Amino acid sequence: MLSTRILTSIVLLAAFGAALVMLGRTQFTGLVALLVAVGAYEWGKLSHFGPRATIAYAGSLTIVFAGLLWLLDPIETRQTVLEAVFGSSLILWLAVLPVWLRAGVSGRPRWLLPIAGFAVLLPAALAMVVMQRGQLLLALGVVWVSDTAAYFAGRALGRHKLAPGISPGKTWEGVFGAFLATAGYAIICALVVPQIAERVQGAVWLAYLAGAELLLLASVLGDLFESALKRQASVKDSGSLLPGHGGVLDRIDSATAVLPIAALLMYWMATS
Repeated sequence: MLSTRILTSIVLLAAFGAALVMLGRTQFTGLVALLVAVGAYEWGKLSHFGPRATIAYAGSLTIVFAGLLWLLDPIETRQTVLEAVFGSSLILWLAVLPVWLRAGVSGRPRWLLPIAGFAVLLPAALAMVVMQRGQLLLALGVVWVSDTAAYFAGRALGRHKLAPGISPGKTWEGVFGAFLATAGYAIICALVVPQIAERVQGAVWLAYLAGAELLLLASVLGDLFESALKRQASVKDSGSLLPGHGGVLDRIDSATAVLPIAALLMYWMATS
């Protein structure tokens, strides 16, 4: 029900906001690792692993995440490595996975799915750790604003299906509503956030707005890819942990695509 979905969203936003404000770096990294573990567990189930293999998959992905943090410590000084990781994620989301979606996820070799889990979850987790809390909140704002706008615009005006073979409920009208909402959100951020306002001047506005819409595109692709995984697994949700939403992957699907690209764009903005 919509009321359950809204209530769960409010609780999640409140909990996440409290985590951003109250948790130190180590504690917040631990929270991210927990999200990685739960997301990887659900990914393992979508990959048709058995119970033990699913647990092993979740554990191995979480260990790899911890290992990457240890190798990159202190992570703030590893900008070249992080740019390479996030740049690879941009190519994955904007060039590789759209082709995969067009060809059909169910027709791909099954061993590709667990590999894709590493390629999707790890860069997003690294972005959450490396981004400043304010930057993280701004990037997630794109996901929340676009998702909300797409939902209501799609319900009110939706006529033309976006990807009926993957997610029949999504429409082009919903995407257009998200496009307008994302542009409005980006403009408001540039007007009220000093760190953005001082850099977005003159012709930079065009690149800035294009970057915001690029994040919207990534958000849509992240949503569609997880929907395709669920369809090939013949399930409605990735899990049942979150009432009204399903599993953790159902809640972070768009964010896994947006966060590494947002981190890369923010690096470029800071150094331009």
